[in-house]
Amino acid sequence: MADSFLFLRPPGSLPEKEFKARCISCGRCMVACTFRCLKMTPDFFFGGETPKVFHHQSPCHLCMKCGPACPTGALLPVSMEESDMGTAAIDPTRCLSYRKELNLMCWTCYERCPLRASAIVLKNGYLPQITDKCVGCGVCEYVCPVKAVSVTPARFRGPR
Repeated sequence: MADSFLFLRPPGSLPEKEFKARCISCGRCMVACTFRCLKMTPDFFFGGETPKVFHHQSPCHLCMKCGPACPTGALLPVSMEESDMGTAAIDPTRCLSYRKELNLMCWTCYERCPLRASAIVLKNGYLPQITDKCVGCGVCEYVCPVKAVSVTPARFRGPR
């Protein structure tokens, strides 16, 4: 996938087609974002600018202020657990905790996850594992020192 497609929609986004039909590019969600992770960028296929999270540069920390700021309902005010931006996955061949020959334990993804002990748990007490509670905010991918975590945006994953 080209880098221009590797972005997440903000928490509470409607399905892509409906989101693009309702978003008026006002930028209120971006202004409301505590962590400044939302960027208004051109949408080349539908015109105008839409809010995106480029989680490789600045992941969503789930402050949940963007949904209430949206005047059109393109973003719904949802809880952290309902935000469904995507889904993360851990590659055990790269993850330091899974690579027994290294004799290391890295829990960076677990420790930094906004939904810690829910979206990421420690299997057997030391192996990070993504659960079905993951909302795909991108924090785990961003903080992983060996890039063992990847997030698939909801629009590519399909419905849960």
